[in-house]
Amino acid sequence: MTTPSAGPFTGPFTGPFTGRTLDDLGRDLRAGRTTAAELTALALDAIATGGAELNAFVTVDAAGAAEAARRADEELAAGIDRGPLHGIPAGVKDLIMIAGMRVTMGSRHFASHVADADAACVARLRRAGAVVVGTTTTHEFAYGPTGDRSAGGAARNPWDPSRMTGGSSAGSGAAVAAGLVPLALGTDTGGSVRIPAALCGVAGFKPAYGAIPADGVFPLSRTLDHVGVLAATASCCLLAYDALADSPVPVDSVDSVDSVGEVRVGWLEPDSLFPTDPRVAGTARAAAGPVAGEVRMAPEVLELFREMYLAVQSGETAAVHADRLAAAPGLFDPEVLDRLRQAAELPAWRYLRAMEARQALEEHAEALFGPYDVLATPTVPILAPPIGARESEAGGERIQVRAALLGMTSPWNVLGRPALTVPAGLVDGLPVGLQLIARPGDEARLFAAARQVESGQERGAGLRA
Repeated sequence: MTTPSAGPFTGPFTGPFTGRTLDDLGRDLRAGRTTAAELTALALDAIATGGAELNAFVTVDAAGAAEAARRADEELAAGIDRGPLHGIPAGVKDLIMIAGMRVTMGSRHFASHVADADAACVARLRRAGAVVVGTTTTHEFAYGPTGDRSAGGAARNPWDPSRMTGGSSAGSGAAVAAGLVPLALGTDTGGSVRIPAALCGVAGFKPAYGAIPADGVFPLSRTLDHVGVLAATASCCLLAYDALADSPVPVDSVDSVDSVGEVRVGWLEPDSLFPTDPRVAGTARAAAGPVAGEVRMAPEVLELFREMYLAVQSGETAAVHADRLAAAPGLFDPEVLDRLRQAAELPAWRYLRAMEARQALEEHAEALFGPYDVLATPTVPILAPPIGARESEAGGERIQVRAALLGMTSPWNVLGRPALTVPAGLVDGLPVGLQLIARPGDEARLFAAARQVESGQERGAGLRA
């Protein structure tokens, strides 16, 4: 059964931040109705209860978070306001460095690793006044979109704990969806922010390549890795992005675009990307509402995207892990180890040829966008599979789960284009995401389109054509 959405979902797991936006929390803080210390205590308590069942967090820094919250309250009392993230509890993916904290990359290779310094994005998070409460579960070394291969065990979907969250930012998706924290950082190499956001029923934003610095983030594939954010709504993601990015998207610029309806949205037919569950396609299409036109990705262009993604990610990932593969292969999860060995066998000429093909792919993408500012398509073509599942069905075809989860998202990492997923509705009690993609520099239109989707769900309408 398909259920229309009306703003952030309320799933079976509900925590203290379920249905509360960053704006809501900020108003309560500044009106004196709550404090950063109270919000942090709520987060820590929720992580210790619901978070334990969902395996959303790896390391929790209760003392450090309480101290950061105390400083945030003192600053507000003294008239120092660092912006929308001031006093807000946040989770950070377990491969983004946090000074003095255990950061494991989801792997036994780094079981006792303690970071020397903050990653650039964590430093900016702190500078914005956010309270870092701990690290969230990642697929081992972020090398998988399922989120169920980690040294600490699988993250679990708040809508059905027998289902996967998607990955690799698995715990970040679960933590925000369950209301354990209102905000989490993730990384996205082929969809690793958008996939768990979609499967867990929250918003997730992968910015343009390099928009949020990746310094201090353990790499998977350096030319495909993006730092991104997960939160209840696209507007919340925008507030977080503006605190972290080199070139923020002013909220008033989104308001300006939205107010005059300048966004032209094209519907990218999902079956031109990957076989899609018709219920998922229908739910996402309904959430998008009236659009300006429809487009399809040509099979030969899709094949180019897939070849480049596979070749670049495999070559760069194999280089990152070559020494560990040689010295201690038994410390890897068996599935991750098998994938790394396959990656290491990829000939160098395929990597070089893929890197040379980027300009041709840019031209193909530009032709696909044509007159449209934003393309819309389902984020993931299937519902959240059971934990451990590696095959599923979509559109009457047997499919590989990993390929399906990446099928709609990975092309936009190849080109470094900004992409955003927002909740579209429910099918059989599980969330469906709608993905919106734009050109770099068109982030204001991207967020304006997302705002129209979210407001359209509330009023029974969708995007303006």
